[in-house]
Amino acid sequence: MAGNRFRYGQWRGGPDPLAPPYDVRAAVDAVGAEVLAGGSLREALRDLLRRGPQGRGGLDDLAARARRLRREALRRGDLDGAVTRSRALLDQALAAERDELRGRDDDGARFAEAVLDNLPRSTARAVEELAGYEWASDEARRSYQQILDGLRDDVLGQRFAGLRDAVRASADPAAQRRLAEMMRDLNDLLARHARAEDTTDAFAEFMRRHGEFFPEQPKDVDELVDVLARRAAAGERLMRSLSDRQREELAGLMRQSLGDRLAGELSALDAHLRALRPDLAWGRGERVRGDRPLGYGEAAGALGEIAELDELLDALDQDYPGATLDDVDVDAVARTLGRDAADDVRRLRELEQELRRQGWVSRDADGLTLSPKALRRLGGTALRRVFADLTAGPRGQHDLRSAGAAGEVSGGSRPWEYGDEQPLDVVRTLTRAVRRAGPGVPVQLAVEDFEVVETERRASAAVALCVDLSYSMISQGRWGPMKQTALALAHLMATRFPQDALQIIGFGRQALPLSQHELAAVEPDMEQGTNLQHALRLAGRHLRRHPDAEPVVLVVTDGEPTAHLDPDDGEALFHWPPLPETIEATIREVDRLTRYGATLNLFMLGEDEGLRRFVDAVARRSRGRMFTPDLDDLGEYVVSDYLRARHGRR
Repeated sequence: MAGNRFRYGQWRGGPDPLAPPYDVRAAVDAVGAEVLAGGSLREALRDLLRRGPQGRGGLDDLAARARRLRREALRRGDLDGAVTRSRALLDQALAAERDELRGRDDDGARFAEAVLDNLPRSTARAVEELAGYEWASDEARRSYQQILDGLRDDVLGQRFAGLRDAVRASADPAAQRRLAEMMRDLNDLLARHARAEDTTDAFAEFMRRHGEFFPEQPKDVDELVDVLARRAAAGERLMRSLSDRQREELAGLMRQSLGDRLAGELSALDAHLRALRPDLAWGRGERVRGDRPLGYGEAAGALGEIAELDELLDALDQDYPGATLDDVDVDAVARTLGRDAADDVRRLRELEQELRRQGWVSRDADGLTLSPKALRRLGGTALRRVFADLTAGPRGQHDLRSAGAAGEVSGGSRPWEYGDEQPLDVVRTLTRAVRRAGPGVPVQLAVEDFEVVETERRASAAVALCVDLSYSMISQGRWGPMKQTALALAHLMATRFPQDALQIIGFGRQALPLSQHELAAVEPDMEQGTNLQHALRLAGRHLRRHPDAEPVVLVVTDGEPTAHLDPDDGEALFHWPPLPETIEATIREVDRLTRYGATLNLFMLGEDEGLRRFVDAVARRSRGRMFTPDLDDLGEYVVSDYLRARHGRR
C-alpha cells in the first residue's frame, strides 16, 4: 500500500526459521574426526545417520522406539482368544439348552440331552456336530449363532477393512452373496495380474463395483495386493503362533463360520497373495503373551503390527549392500512411530541428499563414501593437526599460481574433469561454447565446454610411504595416527608440492598401492603377516617410474617382517617367529633401494625388541635413519622427514 514504510533488522524471534536443520560441513568434519581417530570410513558415515545431525533424531533413536513398540505388542494378550471366546459361548449355549430340556419330559428331550452329553471335547468339532441340531432354547440358538457370526465377521473384517463400514458378513443371504461375488471377482483380477496381463481397465471396474470394501482406495493392483497380502500374512502368522491343538481348533471354527463357498474363495485368495508377495513373513510365528484374550481381528492386528515393525527395523538397520534411506517407508514410520518420527526420517534424507548435492559424499554399490572433495578437507584437517606440532617457519612452499596444480604449462589443453585443479583455458572454453551453441551474446556455457590448461608433471621427489596394515596396528591404537599421518602427507604434497610423486603402500600379509580414498576406507588385515619385502618391492617400482626425482622411502611399522613372497609362485609365506628366508628376502629389497640411491627411513612404533634390532640393522645398512616416535608425534616426524629429504634432492 502506498505510503507504507518497512524496516528490516536481525531476526530475534528464536532460531532462524530459514536455517537448514543441519550443518553439512560439521557433519563431514564429524565423519573425518572418526576416520582420523582410526574408525572405519563406512562405519563413520553410517554412524552419522544413526546418531543423526547434532546427535539427535537418528536411525538408532527411531529403531529403539520401534523395538519398544514391538515388545509392547508381544505383551498385548492371549492369541487364543477367538477359541476361548467360542468355548465360552458354546458353554453358555449348552447350559441354556440343558435348562430348557430339563423342563420337558418327552423322549425327544432325553435324546437331545444324550446328544449334548456326547459332544466332543474339541470346541471346533462340537460346533461342527451341532450344525444341524434343532435348538429348543432361543437363548441357546442365539449364543451358538454368535459363535459363527462373530468369528466370520472377525475373519473377514480383518481381511477387508471395508466390512466395518459397509456390509457385515452376517447370516443375511444377500450379504453373503455380495461378499462371495466380490471375492470371486478379486481372485479373477489377481489371477490375470499374476499372468502379467494388462489389468488397468479390470481394476477400475473392480473398484467401481466393490470399492466400498477397500476404504484405503488403492491406485492400482499392486497397491491392492500390498494391502491384502499384509493382512493375509498376519492371519497366517497368527495360525503359526498357536500350538498345534489351538491351530486345529481355530481352523475348524473358521471353516464352520465361513461356510464352504467363502472358505474356498478365501483359500484361493491367500494362494494368489502368497505367490504375488512371497517376500512377506508368511511362515513365522511369534510368542505373544498377555492376560487379555484377543479376538481373531485383534490377534491378527497385533501380529500385523509386529511384522510391519520388523520390516521397519530392517530398513532402519541399513545393514545390507546398497542400503539407502529411500528404503525407509516414511508412511510406515508415521503409522507406527508417529509424525515426529517421520519428520526425523525426512530430515535425515535431506541431510544425505545435501551431502551428495554439495559433493561431499557419493554412493557406490556398498553404500555412501566420501568424495574427493571431502577427502581433500579430511587431508587438510590432518595436515593442520600435524603442523600445529611443527615449529613455525618456512615449509618449502612453492608459488604455483602460474602452473596450476600439476607442474609446468605445456601449451595444450584438455576437457575439464571433476576434481581438476588446473586453471581454465578461457579462450578454448569460449570457442567450444560458440561452436556448440552458435554466435550470440551472452555466450551460453555448458559443462562439456570447459577446458583446462594442460601441464607437465615434473617430480622433484618420488616418495613411497609404506604403512603397516596388520591387525596389531589397530589393536594397539596405532591405526588412527597412521591414517592421519598418511593423509596429512598426501594433502601436503598435493597442495604444496604437486610436482612431487607420492605412492602410499599398505602392507599386511601382502602389499598393495593405495589411493587417498582407499587409505581412508582401508580396514586392518585380519590375516597374520607383515610383508615388508613386498612393500619395498612396490616402492622400488614407484621410484623407477620417476628416474629424475629424489627417491624417498618412508616405512611406518610396529612389527618385524613375518612374511615374504615365494620366488616361484609369488604367494605370500607367513611364519612366526620370522624365518631366515623372510629376513633375507626383505634385506635384498633394502639393498636394491640403497643401490638406486633411495633414502630409506623407518618409523618404529612400539617397544618390540626384535623389531628394534631389525630396524636398526636396516637403517645402518641403507644409511638411513630410525625413528621411535610417540603416537602423538608420528605425523610430525614423518612430515618433517619428508621436508628434510626433499631439500636434499640431487
